[in-house]
Amino acid sequence: MPPKRLSPDDPREWLNRARSNLTRAKTHNPEIYLEDLCFDAQQAAEKAIKAVLLKAAISFPYIHDLATLLSLLEKAEVAIPQPVREAGRLTRFAVATRYPGITEPVTEEEYRASVSIAATVVAWAEQHLKGEADT
Repeated sequence: MPPKRLSPDDPREWLNRARSNLTRAKTHNPEIYLEDLCFDAQQAAEKAIKAVLLKAAISFPYIHDLATLLSLLEKAEVAIPQPVREAGRLTRFAVATRYPGITEPVTEEEYRASVSIAATVVAWAEQHLKGEADT
């Protein structure tokens, strides 16, 4: 059962959606294109980063470039560990993987790496939101 929906300006709602995307990204099934799962991994990281931006009261554009979003946090002096910076590698999955033939098929190794990076970013965001009312 999905979590209770919260206001769109509540960082916990963004984090809940990040968790949902991460759960879908981990749903490895031979009938699902790895590109689709990597898209979900990218979305998980993006929404987790946006949750931290909201928590820090930092306005952000509705973009999918994770390095740019992280730079907004960096400008506000939010510490970003190196493993979280790896999220920039997921940006390529934001758009091109949704359309057939634009990129080469994703390999199993790329898939595993994308899920690992997304999980790291979501865990980092959870730490930033710790202390918020339970989601």
